[in-house]
Amino acid sequence: QVQLVESGGGLVQAGGSLRLSCVVSGSTLRFNLMGWYRQAPGKQREPVAFISSSGSTDYADSVKGRFTISRDNAKNTVYLQLNSLKPDDTAVYYCNARYGNARDALRGVLTGAWGQGTQVTVSS
Repeated sequence: QVQLVESGGGLVQAGGSLRLSCVVSGSTLRFNLMGWYRQAPGKQREPVAFISSSGSTDYADSVKGRFTISRDNAKNTVYLQLNSLKPDDTAVYYCNARYGNARDALRGVLTGAWGQGTQVTVSS
């Protein structure tokens, strides 16, 4: 069984930055893709960013150039650096682990294991 625990969310002003962390524990051998989704009130969960076991990264168009995903395999942790935040970035951010490809993940295919989410609120 795998556990994903997010942290790092909070309240920030527009233009500010946050760094989210996702610590992964348990059996992770079957997962080859880690990433982040987000869900705003009244909206569907949407993809944000993904990183493969080889380190290749993919981003949703809405966050390209502002967000950066990375991983530290020694710490079993995936990070999401959020820069130049906008009020539209306000959402609960969920960590995701899956066996699959970034193309499906960016299309919004929901599968794999999930964390409990961390709230990011951006004020204008």
